[in-house]
Amino acid sequence: MAIEVGSKAPDFELKDNHGATVRLSDFRGEKAVVLLFYPFAFTGVCTGELCELRDQLPRFQNDDVELLAVSNDSVPTLRVFGEQEGLEYPLLSDFWPHGETSRAYGVFDEDKGCAVRGTFVIDKDGVVRWSVVNGLPDARDLNEYIKALDSL
Repeated sequence: MAIEVGSKAPDFELKDNHGATVRLSDFRGEKAVVLLFYPFAFTGVCTGELCELRDQLPRFQNDDVELLAVSNDSVPTLRVFGEQEGLEYPLLSDFWPHGETSRAYGVFDEDKGCAVRGTFVIDKDGVVRWSVVNGLPDARDLNEYIKALDSL
């Protein structure tokens, strides 16, 4: 079960697609965070969602907001995926310990071994202010993220 709106967002430390360490707590007091979990790089629905974010990136990565996308893929896989799709925002690897961050947010599918489509809008104080969790085949509505951010 996904963490609830109003809860403190679990901190994490993950490597991005370039091998840099990213911690949720690095943004506390500085930026709101759109934390997006997706099943796998190079799959149709995931690629479509992440490219839609790429195409509207100034709404999700600016002075007030940071976009972090998390999958259970390895860092090298995410590096190639990001380069191929022109993704200029951090793609974080929850590869090892496998799914640890996805589990902390309640979006890891134990049977499939990957995260489901969960998105969390986290305010500057580190509190979850909005979330949506969809099943593996169901794309999310980007406009809902925008509404959530506008309400902060």
